[in-house]
This record gives sequence, C-alpha cells and structure tokens, in this order.
Amino acid sequence: MTLPHVRPLVRPLVRPLVRIGLGAVLASCYVAAMSPGTAQAAPATARQIDYAQWDSTAELRAGKVSGAAVARGRVTLTSPTARRSVGGKRYDAATWESPWVSPGFSFTELIPSWSAATPGDSFVEVRVRGRDAAGRLSSWDLLGRWASSDAHLERTTLSGQADDLADVSVDTWRAPAGLGSWQVRVVLARRAGTTATPSLDTVGAVTSRLPSDAPGTSRPGPARGTVLDVPLYSQMTHTGHYPQWGGGGEAWCSPTSTSMVLGYYGKLPRPRAYSWVPSGHTDPWVDFAARATFDHSYDGTGNWPFNTAYAAPRAGKAFVTRLRSLREAERFIAAGIPLVASVSFGAGELDGAPISSTAGHLLVIVGFTASGDVVVNDPASTTRAGVRRTYDRAQLEDAWLTRSGGLVYVIRDSAHPLPAGSPGNW
Repeated sequence: MTLPHVRPLVRPLVRPLVRIGLGAVLASCYVAAMSPGTAQAAPATARQIDYAQWDSTAELRAGKVSGAAVARGRVTLTSPTARRSVGGKRYDAATWESPWVSPGFSFTELIPSWSAATPGDSFVEVRVRGRDAAGRLSSWDLLGRWASSDAHLERTTLSGQADDLADVSVDTWRAPAGLGSWQVRVVLARRAGTTATPSLDTVGAVTSRLPSDAPGTSRPGPARGTVLDVPLYSQMTHTGHYPQWGGGGEAWCSPTSTSMVLGYYGKLPRPRAYSWVPSGHTDPWVDFAARATFDHSYDGTGNWPFNTAYAAPRAGKAFVTRLRSLREAERFIAAGIPLVASVSFGAGELDGAPISSTAGHLLVIVGFTASGDVVVNDPASTTRAGVRRTYDRAQLEDAWLTRSGGLVYVIRDSAHPLPAGSPGNW
C-alpha cells in the first residue's frame, strides 16, 4: 500500500474530448482554442486536466505508422522497418505516432495508458515528447516497456531521463516549467526471425496542471444510496507471497483493487492462467495480477498504467485519468462503473481506515450512502469481511484529491458505457 515514489500533490479540471470519441464524459470550466506548441496562462487557482486517447480505426488512422497497419480498431505490426536490441536480444520493430495534442493549458504532468496484445516474444514501448511555448522539443522519453507475459521480457519503466524539458517518475512524465503540447509514440516489437504480431488497441494520456490547495467538500450527487456489488478481496491475506513480485501484503493494494473490479465484471483470469499458484492461496487471481502488473525497475505492483494495461483486454476498456470531485465519481457509480482510486493520508485523517496512515494506497470506490458518504472496498483490511467500509465524504475527498489529484483507474466492459455529461453540469 505504501508506494516508494510519492506523487506530487495535484488536483484537476477536465474538458470535453470530442476528438477522441469519449463525448462529454469529463467536463470543464476552462476551454481554450490552442494551436500546437502554444499554451495559455490560467488563473493561479485553476485545476486543469485533459484526457485524450485514440481507440477507433478512424482515430488511430489519424496517427502516423511505419511498418504497421491500422484496421478493425487496432494498429498491428506488419512489415517491420527498424531493429531494436533489448536484453541482449534482437527485435524487429514498427511504430505508431500520434498527432500533436494541445490540451489548452500549460501542463506539468502527463500519465499515459494503453491496451495492447503481445503474443509470443513481443512487446510494446510507450514514449512521449512535448513542446513548450517557445517551440522547443523534448526528447522522446520512455514511459513503459510492457508485455502481457513475463516469459520473455521484464516489464519496466525508466525513472530519470532528466535531459531536457521533462523527466520521468515511474509512470508519470513531469515538466515543471510547463509544456503546451505533446505526442505519444508506440513501438511494436517482435523477436527477430519470428512471426509474432503485437498490436495496439488503445492509447491515451491524461495531462494536468494543478495546485495543491484543498477544495471545499463536494455536494452529494446522483449516486446517493447506490452501492455496486463489487467482490471483497484483502491484500493482507497474501502477505509473504512471491517476494520476487513484491511479497504481497502492503505491496499489493493496486493489483488487489484491480482484481476486485475485474471480479465485478466477471472477467478474472481463468484457473489455468494461475495454476502455478499453490492451492492453499486465497484468491489466487490476485497473485496472478501482482505478477502481471509488476514493474521491475520500480520494484512494485503500483504502476498505474501497468494495472490498466492488465485489466483492459480482460474487461474491455481501461485507462488512467483524474477527476475533480467525488461528485464526478458519482457519475461513474451511477453508470455502474466502480473506480480504483489513489489516496494518501496521515494519522487521524481518515476515520475507520484499517491502516493509520499511508504515503500511497489504492482502494475501490463502490458507492455512496444516502447522505453522500463514500462506500469503498479497502483491500488493506486483514480479512475479507472488513474490506467493505464507509468513509466520511470530506475526509476521503481530501485524501484523494489533494494527494493524488483525484487519480482513478476507469475499468469497464461493453455493458457499461462511460457516463454522459456536459460542460459545467458536474
């Protein structure tokens, strides 16, 4: 539950995303027409966030491909145009590169997320670059080298890369001076001499520029009295499991939370996938998820986009974003979509929590009481029976918004479309 790298204190605003087909899922009070490479100053207290993604065939065709083809909503390696060497092995590679995206403000953080298939000895790399208001370009920085299996490749990030306008902190790209636009590049690679066909289903990123001041508590909204039937799993029942993947217990809040949401959709991995887990282990699919989300450089399972990349092909869709209030979160609950939320809090700041404090912890928002307090599945409980808890709305909102900027994993299946909304209504 404690993350070795503590994320900056941030908070969000979001604007409509017509270019990526999400409709008005996330709304904003700050919208500006921007051209690539420009940024507009915003009020000092503005909380700004923008999520952009490419998913459909038409959206993916807006990008530039080399050695790959776009069809049926995927980018697939076809005729590699480059060679790579990773871990002493040679790989043939192709690339997909997005158009430039200008969120309409000078952003200081970017977190990508993606959904991909990597059969055999193949993998994807996700890289980003940015441009500031003066037109200067950053380098292409690596945000993740990822494969669905660890049989051939160790999933990894590369913190640092502080060579120019931005640097990498595990899964987060940081540009303290601010950038006006960005691009994402996905490398599709397969072992040289093989015919594996890695493919990209979806890629996107959330950008933000957010102050650390705490907002007032949001008013209860449309999900009052709604609690979703999300199964209860405890990370603590896995204490001591698999030291090579974090050792369970405190380290497995993220894969345990992700597994609870997959269980809600009936999309947990099949028993054959986790047959290597001893029969006496409780909820062995959590052990599987920990292995499938482990970041070997970060040395943990709390990598945000690695968790959504694991969940996406199973549930249908998954991505990382930020919300600006629990009232926005209620829209997802009302639509039947539980949210994995990142929180942190000190002693006495979250009444009823199974742990006294944490620098970083993941739990699942599953509903709201009639009065608007937050019903969660908190995997830090020592037993399944104690996982379901109710937290004070003001305390939970503060622990979530002022510490991680309202970060969530949105994981859903085809039966649960994203909630509708319009600017200013949330």
